Parts: sequence; structure tokens; C-alpha cells
Amino acid sequence: MAISALTTVKENLAVERIKNSAFWTFIFILFSILPILLAVYQLFRVALFDITLIDNSYLYYILMFYLPIVFLMCPLTKSSPKDRVPWYDGILFLVAVAALGYLGLKGIEIVSMGWEYSAPLVPSLISILLWALVLEAVRRASDMALTVTCFIFSLYPLGAHLLPGFLQGQSFDLLTTARLHAMGANSIVGLPVFVLCNLLIGFVLFGTMLQYTGGGTFFFNLASALLGQARGGAAKIGILGSAFFGMLSGSTVSNVVAIGSMTIPAMKRTGFSAKYAAAIEACASAGGPITPPVMGAAAFVMASFLNVPYIDVCIAAAIPAFLYFLGLFVQVDCFAAKTGLQGLPKDELPPVWGTLKEGWYYLGVIVVMTYFLVTLAVEAWAPFYASLALLILSFFKKETRLNWPSTVKILTDLTGTMVQLVAILAAAGLLIGGLSVTGVALSFSRELVVAVGNNTFLILIAGALTSFVLGLGMPTTACYIFLAVVMVPALTAVDIYPMAAHLFVFYWGALSDITPPTALCVAAACGIARSNFMETGWTAMKLGFTKYIVPFFFVYNAALLFHGSLWDVFWISSSAAIGIIYLGFAFAGYLWGVGTLPLLSRSLLGVGGILSAFPDVTTTLIGIGILLMMHAICLVLARRKTVAVTKSKV
Repeated sequence: MAISALTTVKENLAVERIKNSAFWTFIFILFSILPILLAVYQLFRVALFDITLIDNSYLYYILMFYLPIVFLMCPLTKSSPKDRVPWYDGILFLVAVAALGYLGLKGIEIVSMGWEYSAPLVPSLISILLWALVLEAVRRASDMALTVTCFIFSLYPLGAHLLPGFLQGQSFDLLTTARLHAMGANSIVGLPVFVLCNLLIGFVLFGTMLQYTGGGTFFFNLASALLGQARGGAAKIGILGSAFFGMLSGSTVSNVVAIGSMTIPAMKRTGFSAKYAAAIEACASAGGPITPPVMGAAAFVMASFLNVPYIDVCIAAAIPAFLYFLGLFVQVDCFAAKTGLQGLPKDELPPVWGTLKEGWYYLGVIVVMTYFLVTLAVEAWAPFYASLALLILSFFKKETRLNWPSTVKILTDLTGTMVQLVAILAAAGLLIGGLSVTGVALSFSRELVVAVGNNTFLILIAGALTSFVLGLGMPTTACYIFLAVVMVPALTAVDIYPMAAHLFVFYWGALSDITPPTALCVAAACGIARSNFMETGWTAMKLGFTKYIVPFFFVYNAALLFHGSLWDVFWISSSAAIGIIYLGFAFAGYLWGVGTLPLLSRSLLGVGGILSAFPDVTTTLIGIGILLMMHAICLVLARRKTVAVTKSKV
């Protein structure tokens, strides 16, 4: 019974360790199926024989199925066996199952008897054990930077009383700290894991099923049919295809691998340099977590932090995501025009209507999910119904019909993704727990506001730099969770719209996808394009400029998040779109109808583009006026130059 290699998880998840053993293969498949069945049972309130689970027991049981798998799939060290599960990892697997299973069985006692503060010796010792298991799991499934960060902050309650100033907080002994982490409502089974078990699990299932039933191929073909013949068509296919893929999977690196493996060679074949092709794909794929309806894991956590339906986050994120891809599209079009790059031949592209005829039901599935999200407001159910619709519709075509091997691939991919998410989010819970029980998070925000004197711009700069630096060393979701606890209260304290504050740190924390020295999307794209990493990284930063500035736009103009009257939304969105288009011209050094631009013209267009998105109407009108005036001047100068060249030839 073979299990294929994972396609959407990190390389340090070694499937070969499991597939070479019939026993571990059976355990893996069993532990892949049971949490999905448990989630359906709990979220749809099936209540067979009137049996229902208390919330914390449900969370422990989901962790019981996924967290132990880390020790099977992720080797202890780089030199550990990659083709089998060593005995010590088998023991860790059993210990993790036993510890989480015990806490799941004791869920009612944990809540009713306040075990997080005072508990018998056995659950107290199990709490220490679980604390260590979570840290080891995140070390294996993620990276050392996140592990060290979570470890340090999880120890905070032990010595918070010894620290000076605003860093000082309430302290606890070792056993109480362990109990607070393992059995409290604000740590391991806190908000991040709650969101994972109640929302994310369904959307990960949907995204995985969509990929393996041909949805990724359909949306790529649709992008090819729509834009393939345009100038620079291969790059535009990459942008639109990655946008389609990303908006349904919320992934980044897997987006680069899935779409970039097709678009990057096509871009190089039609004249794009290796570094430019890789940078385009990296930027396009980095838009996945910010693009509705299925954004990254952080967006689901964000909805819970804000205590709003997930669809509200999707609506708020729609215009900024559009502006991001608009800026990228404009630059690519200008580059193609400036260098004379043509589209792909028609005979290499699928027909639009033929593509829609073949895959119309994928659009229908999106409608089903949107209906449940928007009309019925049952966000936990939506991905399961959409997955069911996808499953039923896939049986009507032989090419997409699921069989046992493809089902195993789906389970493998789904479990691999969930294993990493469980490890990261449980560890992020330790971080939150350490800050929340000591009360330090609020004092940090308060001190920051005092330090900058209620200056909104300085708060934003501090927030942007903090988010960016943390994003370099931590996964986006974990970075966002930390910032939501520590930095967002400071932003909202200066009257920044809460949704804008959360999206601001989310955007800046995610910039590490395209910004060296980490730039995971760039690294993945470079591997396909065979381009220089740093050169590609700088190109990606230029192409993805929108991601750096749009957060400032929507903080000062909350109408960009659909907050305000319809007129405000229309006016601000339109002026911001104009600004982004002309900023794209400035960065590309090319203007439609004019051609290549000198440095002065590019600078003035950049200034006008930024001013056009200011909250003050007068400033916005001045910015638009500068843009119109500069465009007119450039047109006149270009025509005079053309006339002069024509006369000289005569």
C-alpha cells in the first residue's frame, strides 16, 4: 500500500518512514480518517446515542490524532533514518496518544474542578509531558526559530516577577505553569487550536480535494484561455492561475510548485529572464494567504480574535487583494510592452468555452461554499458541504473519479498539512499562554503607546518593523498570532479600526514570503527557474511593492476594507486603484501610450500615486491631478519625439 510524496507540506515530513511499514501505514491511514469523522460528528452535532463531547475534549482528541503523527513523519535529526520509524519515535507516538487521550477523557473534570490551577499529581505530570511534546513536535515540523521563541515565552510565567518595568508580571511555579499550558483555555488548547479544529480542518480538506479532483488544472487552464494570447501572456497566466489556486488553497510555497512548474518554463520560453519569471511566480503565489475565499490559516484565527464571522474577514480582504494583484499585473504588462514580449500561440492554449464546459462544476462548488458562508452563515459547515459536492460531481468524469490510490493521496496530503498546522498552532498557544497569564501583553502595548505619544504613523512604523522582523524567523500564522496578542492592542489604542490593525500586522508578517533573506516563495521559484536567489528576491520586492504599501492605505482608509458608506468604498477604492496603477508605471519605468519613462517622470508618478490614496479628499485630488498632468505631459513629449524622428527619416 503505497503513499505518494507530499505536495503541499515541507520537505522535512518524510512519508517514506511510514509507507515502508504495513503497520505504520495502517496507523497513518486510520489516524487520517478518524479526525475527519470526529470533526463531522462534533461540528454537525450528530450526537449518536446522545453522546456529545465537551469542547476541550474534542480539541484534545483532534490533537491526539494529528500531533503524534509528527513523530512518525518528522525525523529526530537530519541523520535519523528516513526510510523507517525508529523505536524511540514509536514510543513518542504512543506517549503522545496516551497523554492527549487521557486529557480528552478528563475534559469535564478539567473544566468543572479547575485543574488548570490545582490538579492531582498524574494530570500535573502529564501536563509537563505535553508541554515538552508540543515543543519537540514544532521543532521537527517547523524550525528552530519558532521553537526557541515559543519555549522562551512558555517559560515566562516562571520568572515574570523578576523582570523590570512593563516586562514584569504574575509568576507561577513549574507545575502550575505546566497545568495552565496543558489544561488552560489560553494555551495549547487555546484560540489557535480551537480555530484549527472548528474551521481550518474543513477548509484544508476542501483545498486538498479540489487539487486532487482536477480543480487546480481547471483554474490554470481557465487562466491560460483568458490571458494566454495577451502580451507577456505566460506571465499573466501565472498571475491569474496563482490567484485562482491561492484563493482556494490559501497556500504559498505549494502554489509556486503547483503553478510555477508550468508557468516558469513557459515564461522563459517566451523571453522572460529566469530571475524575472521566478519573481513573478513568487509574488503571484504569495498572494494566496491574502486572497478570499480560502485565505491562510491566520485569517481564520483573525476572525476568532475579532469575534466576527470568517466571511467578514474575506470581505474586508477583497479590495486589498485586488490591489495587490493589480499592481503586479500592471508591472508585468509594462515589462512585456517595453521588451516586446508576445503571448503564447493560440494552438497551445485551451479554448475558453471548452474549458468552462469541462470544469463548470468547480465554479458551482465555489458557489455552494459561498452560499453557506454568506447566506446561511455556517462557516464550519461550508467546506464540508463544498467537499461533498466536489466528491459527488467528480464521479461524473472518469479522469476525476476518486479511487483508492487517489483517496490515499488526499489523506496523505491532508494529514501532512494538518500535522504541521497542529504543531505550529499548539506551539503558538504556548506563546499566547505565557503572555496572557502574566498580563505582560497588555502592558507592552500600553508602554508602546506611551513611548510614541499616540502618534498613529509611528505606531504603524513600529508595528510594520516588528511584524517584518518576526516574520523572517517564524511561520506567518505563528507570527500573526504573536502580533495579534502583543502589537494589535497598541494599534487599536490609537483608534485604528480593529480589522485594519489585524490585517496590517498580517500583511507585514507575511512579507517574508517575497523578502530576502528568507523569501520562501522566491526560494521555491528559484529552484524551478534556476535563477540567482538574491537577484530574484530584489526583483520580487519590486514587483510586490503593493504588499508593502497597501496596509498603510487601508489603515488610513478603512473604506478599502468595506468599512463605511458605499460611496466611501467606491471613491476610496477607485482612487487607490488609480494610485496603484500609476505606481506600477513608476516601478516598471513604462507608461501606456508613452513608452519608457525617465527617472523624473517615474518619481512624480510615484508621488502622485501615493497621494491619490490619502484619506484626505483634497490630498487625493491633488495626487490624481499630478497623475493626469504628468500623463498628459508625457504623451505630448512622446508625440513630439515621434514627429521629430519621422521628420529626420524623411
